[in-house]
Amino acid sequence: MITIIEQQSLIKLNTFGLKAIAPYYSILKVEEDCRILKDSAPNDFPILILGGGSNMLFINDLKYWVIKNEITGIELLKEDEENVWYKVGAGEVWHEFVLHTIDKGLSGLENLSLIPGSVGAAPIQNIGAYGVEAKNCLERVHFWDLEQNCFRILENKDCDFGYRDSIFKRDLKRKVIITFVEFKLSKAPQNNISYGNIKEELDKMGIEKPNAKSISDAVIAIRSSKLPDPKQIGNAGSFFKNPEIDNTIFNTIKKNYPNIPGYKITENITKVPAAWLIEQCGWKGFREGDYGVHPKQALVLVNYGNAEGKEIFELAEKIIKSVKERFSIVLEKEVQMI
Repeated sequence: MITIIEQQSLIKLNTFGLKAIAPYYSILKVEEDCRILKDSAPNDFPILILGGGSNMLFINDLKYWVIKNEITGIELLKEDEENVWYKVGAGEVWHEFVLHTIDKGLSGLENLSLIPGSVGAAPIQNIGAYGVEAKNCLERVHFWDLEQNCFRILENKDCDFGYRDSIFKRDLKRKVIITFVEFKLSKAPQNNISYGNIKEELDKMGIEKPNAKSISDAVIAIRSSKLPDPKQIGNAGSFFKNPEIDNTIFNTIKKNYPNIPGYKITENITKVPAAWLIEQCGWKGFREGDYGVHPKQALVLVNYGNAEGKEIFELAEKIIKSVKERFSIVLEKEVQMI
């Protein structure tokens, strides 16, 4: 049974804390309810699936039937001497699932600690941090196909994962409802600590032999020191992707900016921190009224209380324009514009 609520406020359902109204709103509690969605649709409104609301910018009131995905469950599928497989409900809180795997002594997701949002968003975004991406441990994605009206499963290799990208953001965008995600975790420590300041943080903690728990603690400490808590200041985490540019362009920029950081991706491609580009353009700490750029992290756009979505959107456009004019690099938004 699907209950439909009219004129639902979404202010508490998005981490930006933006005022927006959904003409119709429902909560999806169990997978089988997907079968009756087509017959329940009010006035043929298109569907927008909402998870933790941590990767969306509501620019105006919505013209969608908003369905909050609250399908839960963490099921142990199988295990062998080396690995454990889980099937996890799309509505589970991502960070809580990560902590669950760590409590079980498993490794693979610890670098992705404290990322906001739900498990269902992990394959859509191919969430990543500190040298690890969801695709590294993700096995399969279960979903309801809204066009074919049937349940389907995609293997990892068919999800077309890329940097903060997947088939669910492109070919299948707003055409499916992810219901469950399967993960494969390792019983042996992975200990990926070469990226960012993880090793430095572990040294500060006095950890000489790290494990999944200590690495998770280090990541949580780093993220907490750099990123604002959405419960305190409205934000969606990193607003822009780190651009990947041709080495010839990178070397040209380096002539004028010798200190530009870069991470070699392939022989021809270098990833440049978007935060560094934005900061060079003078945006870090910018504030006008109730919207701005966080003073500690230039990648994070914030709502200090009563900002409107269109104000944050216009700020993002100004940042993109200034970075393009100065560096000839076009930043790409990571956050979805609704």
